[in-house]
Amino acid sequence: MTEIPTLPVDVKAVLTATSPTVARDDHSEGMSYLESLPRRMVTLYLPLSIIVIVLLFPFYWMALTAIKPDDQLLDLNTFNPFWTWNPTFKHIYKLLFESYYPLWLWNTMYVAICSTILSILASVLAAYAIVRLRYRGAQWVGGLIFLSYLVPPSILFIPLATVVYQYGLFDTPFALILTYPTILIPFSTWLLMGYFKTIPFELEECALIDGASRWQILTKIVLPLAIPGLISAFIFCFTLCWNEFIYALTFLTSVQNKTVPVAIVNEFVDGDVYRWGSLMAGALVGSLPLVILYAFFVEHYVSAMTGAVKE
Repeated sequence: MTEIPTLPVDVKAVLTATSPTVARDDHSEGMSYLESLPRRMVTLYLPLSIIVIVLLFPFYWMALTAIKPDDQLLDLNTFNPFWTWNPTFKHIYKLLFESYYPLWLWNTMYVAICSTILSILASVLAAYAIVRLRYRGAQWVGGLIFLSYLVPPSILFIPLATVVYQYGLFDTPFALILTYPTILIPFSTWLLMGYFKTIPFELEECALIDGASRWQILTKIVLPLAIPGLISAFIFCFTLCWNEFIYALTFLTSVQNKTVPVAIVNEFVDGDVYRWGSLMAGALVGSLPLVILYAFFVEHYVSAMTGAVKE
């Protein structure tokens, strides 16, 4: 037999050519503009710094105004408007101990939590029925529900005020608890519809074959997978309830029953005299629960944008 000559192969060269480091090197060339410090300053650090300053400056201004003495609040030409060397906690003390602010904070929390729970329950049932129960016109129903969200609250509060008054709920927290879902359910339903669509239908088919009911599928399969979507809907509903102004201004008249957005405007403004220290202290303290809520659930809120299960 004649021996077939073999060509010398540089094994090291082949491994080097096929190794993933080459791909990494090629990929790094596309991001090489970030390696030099001047480029990073212009393309990364400078834009981020501007965004951070713009977003955090309102909170800094509220905190600074809340601890400024009265003379520095009114005379911006003599004193530095962006700093104070003589901070005082008089405005915060008046807010917490000489007003109904703790009660207003409790009213806002109570109304926001109750309205959010009612809205999430109704939205889950509506979204699941539209997405999973196959019937004619389901997509049209989903579109009409979202269109109802586009109706301005400034138009709805007039007929709702008549209904609330006739049922004897005027000037009570239940007036807000029962009317807030009218502006929360449409968007929450539309949001959960998109999230439920990312859950594979094969999981439910397997459960149906095993004898599970629709209620068991919803509670034991769909909802555990949709927790990030539920958190996103909860944050949206809670934030909207916390900051809502028109309904709270219309349906509540007693000082003790008011919520924070309405109370700090009505009680700390005397004609043309604005008590800026108490106003800013109330706005700052009122925004802290939302900041804490976003800080704890920001990861779930972002993950809700990617869907539940990737097939």
